Amino acid sequence: MTEKIKVYGLPAEEGRWIFVAIGLIINLCLGSVYSWSVFRKPIEQLFDIGATESGLPYMFFLASFAILMPIAGGLLDKYGPRNITILGGVLVGLGWILASFSSSITILIISYGLIAGGGVGVVYGGPIAVSTRWFPDKKGLAVGLTIVGFGLSPFITAPLAKLLIDLYGPLQTFNILGIVFLILIILLAMPLKFPPPQWTPAGWNPSEAAAPIVNYNTSKMLRTSTFHGLWLCYVIGTFSGLMAIGISSPVGQEIIHLTPATAAMAVSVFAVFNGVGRPLFGWLTDRITPRDSAIISFIIIFLASIGMLNAGESNVVLYMVCFCCFWLCLGGWLAIAPTSTATFFGTKHYSKNYGVMFTAYGVGAILGTLISGSLKDIFGSYIYTFYPTAVLAIIGIAIAIVLLKPPEN
Repeated sequence: MTEKIKVYGLPAEEGRWIFVAIGLIINLCLGSVYSWSVFRKPIEQLFDIGATESGLPYMFFLASFAILMPIAGGLLDKYGPRNITILGGVLVGLGWILASFSSSITILIISYGLIAGGGVGVVYGGPIAVSTRWFPDKKGLAVGLTIVGFGLSPFITAPLAKLLIDLYGPLQTFNILGIVFLILIILLAMPLKFPPPQWTPAGWNPSEAAAPIVNYNTSKMLRTSTFHGLWLCYVIGTFSGLMAIGISSPVGQEIIHLTPATAAMAVSVFAVFNGVGRPLFGWLTDRITPRDSAIISFIIIFLASIGMLNAGESNVVLYMVCFCCFWLCLGGWLAIAPTSTATFFGTKHYSKNYGVMFTAYGVGAILGTLISGSLKDIFGSYIYTFYPTAVLAIIGIAIAIVLLKPPEN
């Protein structure tokens, strides 16, 4: 049944796009974590620490995000997207503001890493769930446009953070951005709501949607080799991408010898590719199967790794191309994994199934951050971090070929 309703005075079929725009802006705030590399060297100098320690707030942020996202997602139906998003927005802003009072890396880990990161995990699912329910006829497009803000965020936040760090230092920058994020997310959360239960877009007949598919519950999904293969591929894809994101600015400064300002601008360029990777690989996954899109991403990661192993001072073009590829593929995996989860295991239990699959993101973040920081501290250069990404890309291709296929019923 189609109920004639309006959204902000517009027919629902037109007004519902407002929710996509709101979600995109909220994700611009949440995705500021991808600008962490701009903070790393100032934080290392402020607390007199090495690369491993300066990566810990970033690592804990992403891990906390990955843990809280499926938990908060399960509360959306009970408490509604507005309330959950406001709660998460308070945590995000509070975490950033408390980070400005950090007297040690430990306090920064707790405030920025655990509190702000957990807040992002709470907020993240709300705008996506709203877009999904208002766009049953254009689900992929609406969700893709909603989350593209997360990937594009460093295009704005990296140069902004660099400017603020130069003017006020890293701690006061946390405070300024925290206040902005707190206000923006709370205000933008106010309009968020689900459509009435029986509402469908005018002219759309759900019975004419995609062909029936077997729906796996989470317990059944976990017993399939397809799940194991997709989870491992997701770990490898996020390991390479999140590691690259965390070291983008210092690699540009230390290996290519860019100025801090130029390195920050480079991060904003990489963000465009992160955003483009989401709709691009989402479209590819629908068109050429999850296995083939995964293989393409791993080939790109392998070639980018080899490129960086041959990079040196003043190889600006090579650096830009390789890191654009890393960021592109991370955005790609944030489309490949959710699309593949729905393709292989159905949509009935999708929220819980993808919540479990999303733990791979947290594992990739932890491993990528610890390994890149450790290799830098041991060998004195970030160049050594591209050996494991090259090897893992080859392993990822093998896993995709063998395991990324529809599960046997």
